[in-house]
Amino acid sequence: MIIDGTGLAAQVRERVANDVAALLRDRGIVPGLAVVLVGDDPASAIYVRRKGRMAREAGIRSIEYRLPADTPEEELLAVLDRLNADGDVHAVLVQLPLPAHIGVERVLRAIDPRKDVDGFHPENVGALAIGRPTLVPATALACLLIARAVHPSLRGRSAVVVGRSTIVGRPVAQLLLIEDCTVTIAHSRTRDLPAVTRQADLLIVAVGKAALVDGAWIKPGATVIDVGINRVGGEDGAGRIVGDVDFESARSVAGAITPVPKGVGPMTIAMLLENTLRCVALQAA
Repeated sequence: MIIDGTGLAAQVRERVANDVAALLRDRGIVPGLAVVLVGDDPASAIYVRRKGRMAREAGIRSIEYRLPADTPEEELLAVLDRLNADGDVHAVLVQLPLPAHIGVERVLRAIDPRKDVDGFHPENVGALAIGRPTLVPATALACLLIARAVHPSLRGRSAVVVGRSTIVGRPVAQLLLIEDCTVTIAHSRTRDLPAVTRQADLLIVAVGKAALVDGAWIKPGATVIDVGINRVGGEDGAGRIVGDVDFESARSVAGAITPVPKGVGPMTIAMLLENTLRCVALQAA
């Protein structure tokens, strides 16, 4: 089974659009999503444009703040203070990565936790860690919904997450624990990594290394969710996009697998829009 991330994302966006319309009809609220981009990283710029387009299509008011790469940290923090105080802005996102002279942790802490649509604020990270999630990173949520699309109940399944980042690996592992999976987090220092991944009923790979995992690493019939986005070949890295899993060798072993692209990527943006509605609810509570 090739998991259709694009189709699943379309379903989520339709649900969000219906809920946004109901908010306007019943309470006169138009959700506002503010995205702050510092610098001119091409990949970040493309992603921000895509987020804005999808938000507008769902009826969400999208506001973009584009700041020069040499913007002082204090100026960025001042922008965030204004957004925190703006009642028409319900969700705030600072596009990463940031220029080297800006402290990422200080910036993430400056966002109102109720407007932290990315789920990176320490309060939201802590809530997830104790099993009471409020706002959760969108890619982690995307992985969970994809897994549920294949397995309506995840209870008791053996899950291996390859990668321990705070954006994907750790939060998705915590979400799977809440679903009563038995979870192993593997990483670059894991001994005999292929032996570990072959134990997984559900394998999630998020390491940023092209084709790291091949079919020999996968338990027959397992569900494989590939979070990786890597450019290979071509001049200046402008070649094709591949995942962290060698798709062709893996598909002959796995029971279900996400493609790259059109797998986790579309679902991540869809879950960001759903998180925007969650921000509205938190501020109304």
